[in-house]
Amino acid sequence: MTSDEEAVAGARTAFAGTFGGAPEGVWAAPGRVNVIGEHTDYNGGFVLPVALPHTARAAVARRSDGRVAFASVQGDGSVVELDVSELEPGRPDSWAAYPAGVVWALRERLDGGGVSVLLESDVPVGAGLSSSAALTCSVALALRDLAAPELGPPDLVEVARRAENDFVGAPTGILDQSASVLCTAGHALFLDTRDRASEQVPLDLAGAGLELLVVDSGVTHEHAGGGYGDRRRECESAAERLGVAFLREVDDVAGLGSLADGTPEGDVLFRRARHIVTENARVLEVVAALRGDADPRTIGPILTAGHESLRDDFEISVPLLDAIVESATAAGAYGARMVGGGFGGSAIALVDHDRIDAVVAAVTERFAREGQDAPRTFTAVPSAGARRLA
Repeated sequence: MTSDEEAVAGARTAFAGTFGGAPEGVWAAPGRVNVIGEHTDYNGGFVLPVALPHTARAAVARRSDGRVAFASVQGDGSVVELDVSELEPGRPDSWAAYPAGVVWALRERLDGGGVSVLLESDVPVGAGLSSSAALTCSVALALRDLAAPELGPPDLVEVARRAENDFVGAPTGILDQSASVLCTAGHALFLDTRDRASEQVPLDLAGAGLELLVVDSGVTHEHAGGGYGDRRRECESAAERLGVAFLREVDDVAGLGSLADGTPEGDVLFRRARHIVTENARVLEVVAALRGDADPRTIGPILTAGHESLRDDFEISVPLLDAIVESATAAGAYGARMVGGGFGGSAIALVDHDRIDAVVAAVTERFAREGQDAPRTFTAVPSAGARRLA
């Protein structure tokens, strides 16, 4: 990670080298890690993410020729450029679709003008830490400041969601975008995704002698295709069979009985819905513990129970994520679970500060036995949401 000052200096230099001028500003938006509440967002449920110190940065300048141009420090140096009028889902179809989707969502606010956007990021890609939401939120904040100052934080969340859902075609909920925009330092964001009410819940793990360890499995995933969309469709089918708009409306597992009709499809829908119902309950249990005087260590078993539900009922874990959870808890972590959309990505573990090295060593040893390189690890410090750097 780089400091804000280093990020601004680097972004300005890269922008000038690419576009031949100075940006009007530099904006940043963070990735996120979800303490608890996986796949509940598109089911109208509860989530509890924290923002990471890792960010995507956008250096942006308006232009008067009606064209948009996108470049990335992490790319090959090429620039993706086209007329604003040519933006449509599928065009462009590269990584540039993410920032292009934001411009597309706000194109009427540009009054026929265009923008040049230079992007860089230290949010790990494909690790289940919302690198794409960090990117879209940084661009959304930049365009808000430059062209649509009347837009508030909820509007930015919606713009970034539209960019991913409607332009890129990734069927995400609003967890990632909400975390990137709304999180504050030292807190977890308790969000009700049905009415979008939110609360900043203090999360001072360091004060309790704890760390939230993030372990990247190295197995990449993407939201725009595959199993993530399948799980969303299965949840929608389960809700339709139950006669509710969202699975959030089912209070307990007893209300899912009609799904278990003895057919293979019914069994799958029952298990998918059971994960959502029990995961919502786990979020509420964790929030209650953090609001009160309970030792934060008590949330550890809840995290592990969430992983077991994601593994067995939602079936989105992979062997390396299971290995992280197993080896971390065996080495002394109070709890651990996979995070993100599934089928790869990262896991988190709640660990005493003085046990971090031992847990990392245990996970690394397990990876070696599985024939894998040592995983990337870091601690998640609850950090600030999207902001202008310069």
